Amino acid sequence: MAFGSSSSASIADVAKLAGVSTQTVSRVANGSDAVRPATKERVLAAMAELGYRPSFAARSLRAGSYHSVGLAMSGDIAATGRRYQVEGVATAAAQHRYAMTLLQLPDDEATLSEASRRMSSLPVDGQILYLGSDPSDFASFEPPAALPTVIISTRHHSHCATVSNDQMGCAVSIVNHLTQKGHREIRFVGGRRDSYANVSRQKGWEQALRTRGLHVVEPFHGDWTADSGYELGARLAQDETCTAIFASNDAIAVGVIYALRDAGLRVPEDVSVIGVDDSLVGVIPHLDLSSYRFNGTRVGAIAFDLATNPPEGGEIPHILVPGTIVERSTVAQASR
Repeated sequence: MAFGSSSSASIADVAKLAGVSTQTVSRVANGSDAVRPATKERVLAAMAELGYRPSFAARSLRAGSYHSVGLAMSGDIAATGRRYQVEGVATAAAQHRYAMTLLQLPDDEATLSEASRRMSSLPVDGQILYLGSDPSDFASFEPPAALPTVIISTRHHSHCATVSNDQMGCAVSIVNHLTQKGHREIRFVGGRRDSYANVSRQKGWEQALRTRGLHVVEPFHGDWTADSGYELGARLAQDETCTAIFASNDAIAVGVIYALRDAGLRVPEDVSVIGVDDSLVGVIPHLDLSSYRFNGTRVGAIAFDLATNPPEGGEIPHILVPGTIVERSTVAQASR
């Protein structure tokens, strides 16, 4: 007997070809372990032969869940730090046998409301919103009541859970690390001014210095690249009082180090330098750059948990995940 084509094959067609009940086919389609391996293989072979695809809508009606989580993003998905958080969501989804639907928005449409509007039309059980810069509608955004929503952000939100790396905590840890080594004149070289992560790191640096009664010098800002770090490092090389530089990412830090050395200064003997992200492992041989490593995969995993198993009642979660300082050889005891 000829069964239906790939566009019309039904669960009954698969059951007849495999010689099993429709309930067994349903269990295999839904990933149940209550099917013997040999039977499962026979059902999967029948599905492949017929081109059968389980219906998301039908599965949702039966189980009350699509078993899928949505991740809406803007900006560069592969950017350092962001890719670890995407990996965290994807890994957690795989561990729980969830699919992940990725929705990328152009920067000029990157509002929470627009991301949520588009995601709400897709077959997902919860949504994670991760926009590159501080969304213009952050304070006014209200998530749909029927769709659990998590925002990856360092800011607390009134209506939905938030989780992020602890950006200010990163800066405070770095300043603590440098002051413990005797540094008192610590400069900040940041990335783009419109980056919320950069703004938070600068704020943490300023706060930590003021808490210790230390001098806060006007920070420098580049564009996250090593070239901009080199340009700003050349200017800092003229600052005879500076003994340590906190660069807002590793690429900037490398550019700063090259500029300092080209100006005749030694790193770390004359000036210590530390970056953020610990992103150059395997990129630069014999890596000597001290850095701050975030736990982005943990952020992604927490976001997945909150989106698929939202807490009931009580306070709205706001979770900041700390990182760790990775000591190498570009930071030393202050010599002056």
